Amino acid sequence: VQLQASGGGLVQTGGSLRVSCAASGNIFSIRPMGWYRQAPGKQRELVATITSGDRTNYADSVKGRFTISRDNAKNTVHLQMNSLKPEDTAVYYCKMDGRVRAYWGQGTLVTVSS
Repeated sequence: VQLQASGGGLVQTGGSLRVSCAASGNIFSIRPMGWYRQAPGKQRELVATITSGDRTNYADSVKGRFTISRDNAKNTVHLQMNSLKPEDTAVYYCKMDGRVRAYWGQGTLVTVSS
């Protein structure tokens, strides 16, 4: 399994951005997916997760602003980020929970300017 993240960039406070993660392989549709982020000098933290049945879970810090979704036909998971704040600045990583191990994408940088 390989995960390829894309869509990061520079955005102003209050703006929106969508990051996406494309997965190789044929197990995408049955595995939980998630987005995590790591800011400079901080530990990696959970942002949002989505199950194969489209149940979602969000960190309190992003509830109401971020939306995770998946397109099983395209083996892709998205994270729509609205009302962005400077504290959302981080490298965003996608993750797939495989049956015996987790798979991580390479990360995409999101920078929110004040």
